[in-house]
Amino acid sequence: MEIAIKIIQLLLSLSILVIVHEFGHFAAAKIFKTRVEKFYLFFDPWFSIFKFKHKGTEYGMGWLPLGGYVKISGMIDESMDKEAMKQPPKDYEFRSKPAWQRLIIMLGGVTMNVVLAFLIYIGMLSIYGEQFLPTSEANRYGIATDSLGRSFGFRNGDKILNVDGEYVEDFNKIPLTMILENARQLEIERNGARETLTLPENAIAQLVKHDNPLFLSVRIPFIAAAFSEGSVAEQAGMKVGDTILGINGVSMRYFQDFREGIQQFKNQDVVINVKRGSDSIDLSVQVPEQGLIGVYPSQQLTDFFHFSEKHYNFAQAIPAGVKKTVDGIGGYLKQLKLLFSPEVKAYESVGGFISIGSIFPPIFHWESFWRLTAFLSIMLAVLNLLPIPALDGGHVMFLFYEIIAGRKPSDKFMEVAQIVGMVLLFGLLIFANGNDVMKLFR
Repeated sequence: MEIAIKIIQLLLSLSILVIVHEFGHFAAAKIFKTRVEKFYLFFDPWFSIFKFKHKGTEYGMGWLPLGGYVKISGMIDESMDKEAMKQPPKDYEFRSKPAWQRLIIMLGGVTMNVVLAFLIYIGMLSIYGEQFLPTSEANRYGIATDSLGRSFGFRNGDKILNVDGEYVEDFNKIPLTMILENARQLEIERNGARETLTLPENAIAQLVKHDNPLFLSVRIPFIAAAFSEGSVAEQAGMKVGDTILGINGVSMRYFQDFREGIQQFKNQDVVINVKRGSDSIDLSVQVPEQGLIGVYPSQQLTDFFHFSEKHYNFAQAIPAGVKKTVDGIGGYLKQLKLLFSPEVKAYESVGGFISIGSIFPPIFHWESFWRLTAFLSIMLAVLNLLPIPALDGGHVMFLFYEIIAGRKPSDKFMEVAQIVGMVLLFGLLIFANGNDVMKLFR
């Protein structure tokens, strides 16, 4: 059921993005009186799910959910309609329009994707505002880390002070900041003393490949919130609300520390030290072979931390929405740059539809849905501007050549370029989705 919900969210988000993107081309073409022959959501090789005609344009929905398209008369595109291009140009065709009009038509899609992200951010800020966990709050109990973090020199209980000398206000943005800013040093506080951690040379490459969200996480007191069926801790007398203090008198009052510490006592009898109200209680527990005693911690971070909240009225949300959109574009451009770094090898982590679908939550949550749709809209806009012939960016590149050189590339050249671009795109599509499939078997 969770997978089905993720798929539904992915298809709904992509449908919105495709319709908005193609509408950008459609609207610009109509403004300049250019005929649009087709407007399709998804691709329709051999047949379409439905279609109808209105004012000379065929609207429809294809069966292959890999995007969508508009077919503009007199334009060499994925339809490769060579016969039409052999006919004399007509006034309503794309090729008959001045270069500046054709440029606007080609930029219409990415423009609308940026506008969509901007509008989503305005709406989200107006309705939900912003909430994040300040790094100062995350440092309250010190951070928790995993094996990768420990290989970098982090330890549970460290407090992060800055990244390359810059304080990162939002704790959850620290890993991304490390990656995008190619961080070399972090200043931490450990046991009351300030220390500097110098990251290894390949730290960014390791972070890009690392898919564990526990690289840096908050450390929380271990308060029993629920028990699994057959929990040995519950059988020993532990109750909901008990605060776990340690094992055999050794302090392990934080969930992350306890989870690691209990693994040392598989198939052994231990004493779990807990606090219940003002009483200290020792519970004798036999730790199963799995090293789990069947206790769930409290998942409400608001029980332990004060989250920073900011609310906006509609007027305030407009400039804040612009900033989030601009920051989103800048951040994604930095991420894209990593794909071409031979040291980072980020291309090995490129994902396809499985990766995109996995970022959606397993339950339908409107705030998360629109936040992710805004991000994907920015991603679609940036990727479409890449100078690959089959993408908008390829057409824009050739239009700039025409404007500068004063002459168009030949139709034959454009046909070959379109074929090369489509081969590249299909190759990238196969590579990205192949990466997804390979991850399933790792």
